Amino acid sequence: MIWITGDTHRNFTRFTPAHFPAMMGMTKSDITIVAGDFGAVWHGDRRDDIQLALLEDLPFTVAFVDGNHENFDVLAKYPVEEWNGGKVQFIRPHVIHLMRGQVFTLEGRAFFTMGGASSHDIEDGILDMDDPDYQRKYTRLLLENKRHFRIRGRSWWPEELPSAEEYAEAQRNLDAHDWAVDYIITHSPPTSFAAILNRPRDELTDFLEEIRQRAGYRRWLFGHCHGDRMLEGKHQLLYRQIERIL
Repeated sequence: MIWITGDTHRNFTRFTPAHFPAMMGMTKSDITIVAGDFGAVWHGDRRDDIQLALLEDLPFTVAFVDGNHENFDVLAKYPVEEWNGGKVQFIRPHVIHLMRGQVFTLEGRAFFTMGGASSHDIEDGILDMDDPDYQRKYTRLLLENKRHFRIRGRSWWPEELPSAEEYAEAQRNLDAHDWAVDYIITHSPPTSFAAILNRPRDELTDFLEEIRQRAGYRRWLFGHCHGDRMLEGKHQLLYRQIERIL
């Protein structure tokens, strides 16, 4: 079985029998995919180990595409390996990061994955701790009751959006599959849905829009927008819902 859910943000209470009764009949050969903002790889120390041990102990395999709220510095420390036709990072033996621009074959179906998104909650700015004025700026934001800011390397990373190399790899992999897959799993929506869902347009949404216009696929599932709804038939926004797709 393959299931998919939306942003977890380091909170995995949905993976309990009370919220996900189907898990009681699952095995490690079954996969539940998180559509970004996974959050369990955050501190890079024992604070992660406890939560990752709990995820490893689940009866099924947990896979995820990255979102914008990930610690990319910590994530980059894990080695890159190949799994079912695409590049992954094994965070634990059964906790797997599905990397950007990959095509995986799962249960005989092709899955294209593309993590990343623009943070939409940074209108008060991004602070840099190396800035000599950092403390003054930080204090001023707090005094002005401005909370929509992030700190570079602590709560925001420029790697939230794909690199040129990741876009190029995505195109190569889609070319190799004649731009035809069964499922597309992303964190960000394509541009045509970003406006509807109050998310900014950027180079990633435009790239995903190109895929939407050009590729053949059965279903497209994504997170980021904190809701559960269908859009134009075969596009599904997921948040707390856990949807079986195979």
